[in-house]
Amino acid sequence: MPAAEFATSGHTFPPTQPGTPVMLNIRKILFPTDFSETSAQALAYALRLAHEYDAELHLLHVEVLYEEDPHNPTHRLPDREAILARLRTLIDDHDAAEHLPDGAVEDLTIRHVHRRNVSAAPAIVEYAAEEGINLIVLGTHGRRGLRRLLLGSVAEEVVRTAPCPVFTVRRHKEDRKPEPVRHILVPVDFSEHAREALTVARELAARYGAALQLLHVLEEVLHPAFYNFGATSIKDLQPDIEEKATEALMKFFRETAGADAEVTYHVIEGHAGRDIATFAEEHDSDLIVISTHGLGGLEHLLMGSVTEKVIRRAPCPVLVLKAFQRSIVASGEG
Repeated sequence: MPAAEFATSGHTFPPTQPGTPVMLNIRKILFPTDFSETSAQALAYALRLAHEYDAELHLLHVEVLYEEDPHNPTHRLPDREAILARLRTLIDDHDAAEHLPDGAVEDLTIRHVHRRNVSAAPAIVEYAAEEGINLIVLGTHGRRGLRRLLLGSVAEEVVRTAPCPVFTVRRHKEDRKPEPVRHILVPVDFSEHAREALTVARELAARYGAALQLLHVLEEVLHPAFYNFGATSIKDLQPDIEEKATEALMKFFRETAGADAEVTYHVIEGHAGRDIATFAEEHDSDLIVISTHGLGGLEHLLMGSVTEKVIRRAPCPVLVLKAFQRSIVASGEG
């Protein structure tokens, strides 16, 4: 069933009180690459972010051991210098820097790093922890269903285990350059993790001159016991739920630190993992800023992750902020 947007949704309200600006601490950006088209599309975003925040950009290639048949001579592992040489030419040989001002790439501090590991994701996470990386930018194939279960996802493992926020760029069939950020979508579940996501989104909105889209999803599933009373939706039990949710979103915005920004409030009924991405597509969102609660182990296997579902489906980049991990919200000077 498609998500139904309530009549109170989509109204624009100016901030009811001045925001409290904060600074974002993005000094080191890690861009892992496997030289695929997927990572090439993400490179443009890594370059733009490094330029905008005057950040040091780390280009990392992880050579995955035992991934190929060692007895096949065509699968011999390249030597370290060959990999480093390829990393050095990655930007020069790709048109990812075309959207930046002249000389912007030359002004960046870029490190080229080659690591070996039995798996890519742990190597990426270990390097991020060792170097105090503030943000990881990486591409994702956006696989779903059986293929994802069989192949897994490096991006999703990095999102679950990274010590810092992760900026994911889903692969598209056509080559896309980074679009201007005009609309930033922030899913809100009213947790403190969502509050930090909103703070970051407010700062990004101020930087880009963008409008915020605050979205709360009312889960549509009801316990079967309610069916005997004719209730098939949460609206049947609480008819004014959309108005109350909109008021709660407005209060949440007012009480959250961050720069002033134009904001619209949206309340829909549906499934968060599916309908956040659908909303982004239907409302021309250019970036999704979302927090993850950091589920792990059996709980993650049984419940999945709303954030991971959004990453796989989103039509635009997704900035994932990690619960209990390194924040990009600066805490004081320096």
